[in-house]
Amino acid sequence: MDISEDVTARVIRRFGDAFRSWCDGLPDLLASLAERWGLELGAPFLVGNSSTAFRCVMADGMPAVLKLSPDLSFAAEQVATLKLFEPGGRVPAIWNADVSVGAVLLERIDPGTRVRDLPEPPSATQWAALMRDLHAATVPPDYARDLRGQCDRLFGRIGLRLSDPAIGRWVTVDDVERGAARCRALLATEPRRVLLHGDLHLANVLDGGAARGLVAIDPAARVGDPCFDAVAYLLDGARREGVETRCAALAAASGLDKSRLLEWCRAIAPVEAIIYLRRPGTQPAVAKMLELAR
Repeated sequence: MDISEDVTARVIRRFGDAFRSWCDGLPDLLASLAERWGLELGAPFLVGNSSTAFRCVMADGMPAVLKLSPDLSFAAEQVATLKLFEPGGRVPAIWNADVSVGAVLLERIDPGTRVRDLPEPPSATQWAALMRDLHAATVPPDYARDLRGQCDRLFGRIGLRLSDPAIGRWVTVDDVERGAARCRALLATEPRRVLLHGDLHLANVLDGGAARGLVAIDPAARVGDPCFDAVAYLLDGARREGVETRCAALAAASGLDKSRLLEWCRAIAPVEAIIYLRRPGTQPAVAKMLELAR
């Protein structure tokens, strides 16, 4: 099958020109997997950074998603992480995988609309249920991925972005330092530690319909404070009913501490503000996030 220029451009942008040969070999790899797994291949999803995904239908008529990555270690980690969360039913089921070629065949979620694109956000009750089921996952013994390391990298990367005038006029060095200090204080006082999704933003959660509920994709699992998985959802309140109002609703629905949820929002707000600045028309929400952070 023909591979769109968009797929090739995204792979090259993420991994570099050396991976152009992987793109050139992708049609043959897709054909081989389609034959082995009995798939009818469809169009690619034009999203994703570390992998590329294609719509497909299995031999029994079941719709599925075929994901492939040139980063074999990333693909293997994704499969292992999805298996950790799979018993809770809040991630797509794995139908097949071959990590030696960076391929995994996943359940396709219906209707599958990203929460970010819905006209109205999920309720606090829905988000609390999603977090509850994700956080019920068993933490493997000696699991090495910790929220502390993720937060260190997060604030390290954001500091480098402040030299961009489009960002620097909004987010200051003081904002970042305050956020990092709040984050360290929260990490030092974790009341309990769970297996976090780790990247639970509104583009990584799909609408699974009334029966299935919300479904999370692309986990970057870490062990840490359960409140962390609420932050992106809570800060989305800056462009709607307000962050503090959403914190109160989620605290009531989840049993998590309202003040701790809000403090996590204050810590991460400078990071989330930079993400929002990439989108047109979000400056009012950015201003509210930074007011909260200050």
